[in-house]
Amino acid sequence: MTDLRLGVIGTGMMGCEHIRNVNALPGAVVTAVSDPNEVPLGWARDNLGERASEVMFLRDHRDLLSSGAIDAVIVASPNHTHASVLADVLSTDLPVLVEKPMCTTVEDCVAVVDGANRRRAVTWVGLEYRYMAPIAALLDVVRSGELGDLRMLAIREHRFPFLVKVDNWNRFSRNTGGTLVEKCCHFFDLMNLAVGARPTRVFASGGQDVNHLDEVYDGERSDILDNAYVIVDYANGVRASLDLCMFAEAGRHEQEIVAVGSRGKAETALPGDGLVHVGTRVDRSLRAVAAPMDPSVAHAGFHFGASYVEVARFCDAVRDGTEAEVGVEDGLWSVAVGAAAHRSIDEGRPVTLSEFGLG
Repeated sequence: MTDLRLGVIGTGMMGCEHIRNVNALPGAVVTAVSDPNEVPLGWARDNLGERASEVMFLRDHRDLLSSGAIDAVIVASPNHTHASVLADVLSTDLPVLVEKPMCTTVEDCVAVVDGANRRRAVTWVGLEYRYMAPIAALLDVVRSGELGDLRMLAIREHRFPFLVKVDNWNRFSRNTGGTLVEKCCHFFDLMNLAVGARPTRVFASGGQDVNHLDEVYDGERSDILDNAYVIVDYANGVRASLDLCMFAEAGRHEQEIVAVGSRGKAETALPGDGLVHVGTRVDRSLRAVAAPMDPSVAHAGFHFGASYVEVARFCDAVRDGTEAEVGVEDGLWSVAVGAAAHRSIDEGRPVTLSEFGLG
C-alpha cells in the first residue's frame, strides 16, 4: 500500500508532536510542512531527521495546500490562525485534522461547521483526551449503564502554567480564545461526550491571580486566566464541573475525573495507577478496571499516547472514506462552553448557550 502523504501546517510544539506521531505510524509519511517562522521550521527538520531532505519546507500554508505533495493535512498553527487557515483548507478536497480549539470564537466555529458540511472530505478536530486509556475506560463504564443514570461529572486539572510558545502568542486571550477555550475545550468535550446531551447553561468564577502577572510584551500585559471553577448544566438534567488551577504543580495527579450515577461511581486520574475505580452504592463494593495504554501505540508523546491514536484513526478514516470520530460539531460545542464560561466570569452571571445562537 502507498503511504498516506501528510502535510503539517504549524511546526511548533504540537506540530512537531504530530510529526513524531507520523514518524512512528506505519503507512503514513510527512511530505510537506509549513510555518511562517524559521525557528519552528528548524524544529520540524530536527524531528524529521534523515527524512528531512525528502520533505517540502514552506513558509505559506497556501503553498502547501496547492503543492500536490499531500493527501491530507494536519493544522497545528496558533489558535487565532485556525479560522483563516481552515477557510483555505475547506476550499479544497483535502481531509484535515485541526488541533484544538477548532477556532477561538463560536462565530468562527459555526463558519467552519458550515464549510465542512459543504464538502465530503474528512474534517477531524483534535480533542484527543477522549483517547487517553484511563479516560476512555471511564467513558466505557459510563456507557455500560453500570453506574445507573449519570447525574454528575467532575473534572479537576491542577497543573503547571502555560508553556512558552513562539512569539508568546498564548499569553493573550485574544489569541487563545481565553484559557477556558484554549486549555479546557478538552474537558468540555469530555463532559459533552459522557453526558450525551447539549449543554444549556454555564456559571463560572475565575481569575489571573498568580501566573504571568509580571509578563509584558510590546507594552501589553498578559491577560490569561490561571484558575477557575466552571459549572455546566445539561438538557437532560446532568450537571458537570471543572476545577482548574494552573499554579498547582506540586500534586499527585494532574487530572482527576469522577462520574457519579444513580447506582455507583467511577473515578480515574492522570498520571495515576492506570486504573478506573468503580464503586457500587448498594453494597459499597469497589472494583478496579485496568486501563493500560494500547500496545500498538508507538509514540506515547505528551498525552499518554492519545495524540498518536488520534492521528492513526484520522489516517484510517481518510483511507476508508469514513466519517470523523471527532467532528466539527464536537469542536463547536467544546468551544461554546468555554466561551460561555468566560462571559460568565466577565459579567458575573449564569450564561445560556442560546445566547450564542445555539440550541
